[in-house]
Amino acid sequence: MINVDPEQFQGLTFGVSSFSTGLVPETYVNQTFLSRPCDGTVASISLPQSLHNFFPQGNKKKRVQFHFYGIQELFKDSATNWTLNSYVVSASVNNSNVSNLRDPVVVTLRHLKPKEVECVYWDFQKNNGSGGWDSNGCETLPSISAYQTTCQCYHLTHFGVLLVSHFCRRLRETKDISILTVISYLGCGVSSIFLGISLLTYVVFEKLRSDYPSKILINLSVALLGLNLVFLLDSWLSSFGSYGLCISTAATLHYFLLASFTWMGLEAIHMYFALVKVFNVYVPLYIHKFCALGWGIPLVIVSMVLVIDRGVWQFITSMLLIISPFLSCWMQSNVFFYVTVVSFVLLVLVFNVVVFIVVLVQIRHMQTNKPAATGNKHCAMHDLRAVASLTFLLGLTWPIAFFTWGPARVPMLYLFSVLNSLQGFFIFVFHCLMKENVRKQWRIHLCCGRFRLKDYSGTVDGPPSSLSISDDSTTASCSSGTPYQQGA
Repeated sequence: MINVDPEQFQGLTFGVSSFSTGLVPETYVNQTFLSRPCDGTVASISLPQSLHNFFPQGNKKKRVQFHFYGIQELFKDSATNWTLNSYVVSASVNNSNVSNLRDPVVVTLRHLKPKEVECVYWDFQKNNGSGGWDSNGCETLPSISAYQTTCQCYHLTHFGVLLVSHFCRRLRETKDISILTVISYLGCGVSSIFLGISLLTYVVFEKLRSDYPSKILINLSVALLGLNLVFLLDSWLSSFGSYGLCISTAATLHYFLLASFTWMGLEAIHMYFALVKVFNVYVPLYIHKFCALGWGIPLVIVSMVLVIDRGVWQFITSMLLIISPFLSCWMQSNVFFYVTVVSFVLLVLVFNVVVFIVVLVQIRHMQTNKPAATGNKHCAMHDLRAVASLTFLLGLTWPIAFFTWGPARVPMLYLFSVLNSLQGFFIFVFHCLMKENVRKQWRIHLCCGRFRLKDYSGTVDGPPSSLSISDDSTTASCSSGTPYQQGA
């Protein structure tokens, strides 16, 4: 309890420098307002100078009382399943109800566990007078550490930090959260393995990478592999609690996410040139220009975010690919997220959907101009395979994310997690496993005995100088010699 002089009041800071269960806490008081506590502080609360407006009038003594609670069991909210993740600190002024302060009270609390948190206060009137946690009037500032959170509140009461996930506030079913987490991690792990096999196949066998579509596919696979690997390592890297490492991880994840969508967009551009525009002329440094765009645009965006405010990358628990209760590093600012991620992804997806429709119309037009092919069932399977191949190649399963709301939220989240975490696996299936020239290369170099091909003189479809789409997993018709196979 501190006696204060309203005329000399410049703010007041109370803190607990160390505490162990069963021992008396070591406390300190500073007669000024401190926006940042000393290093190693367990809990601190700084009162602004504007608090003097709430001191009692007259000759009554002006006293400020501080409390520190080292026993978490004193605060149990029966209405929620929230878990307290800090000790509790409070402040009050005698004979005064402090609310709607002009300047905020700054509360800094050390986490008991390195998790994402939310600043709350204890409302004695909640739950029919039994009390409960509330966040109204309190703001959680961006974390500078996985082990400490700073709050700004405009009233005085009991403050604490809760262990809650953004997603858990919307989806209360723990079972769904656990299943989605497992699906996302398993899917990304499977995709990483098969993306690695795809890259190894195209890099080792020179014949497979001599045309533009294969080179674009290689770059897209690298971007997706980087995205999956960084995502899988994110929680582990975040567990070190290093803010610098967190920024590096989040920025790298941001970069590979944008790079993946950039290469999906470039894939669509190449398809448009080859099938619709029929731009069959030599373009100098064609693939080099694509590489400059595919890797340069994401680098520019991430660099701009880094220059403007690198603090947008923070320790959080909710990410784009996964809704996870584990600590991760990602973008915390909604403004930067919607400007640099959502708007960019939406632009690419809208363009890819338009190209997808135009390409399908062009394929149907080519089929109507050819003699009827035998085996309608076989043709239908080819068409279905072409549609599925283009769907995953252009990332057309990602728009599901924009429909994860309302009654269909949970089913759409399951569908989104399955399809997009396995995007790399589906690319392997359609562009390696189901491609005849890839299978022949495997049989020549990897098989033995009667499964090995002794001689394979086939060439990949389309010369490097033409804007071709030599992908026999997306044939335009069931007859031989289509523009997809020969080069448009």
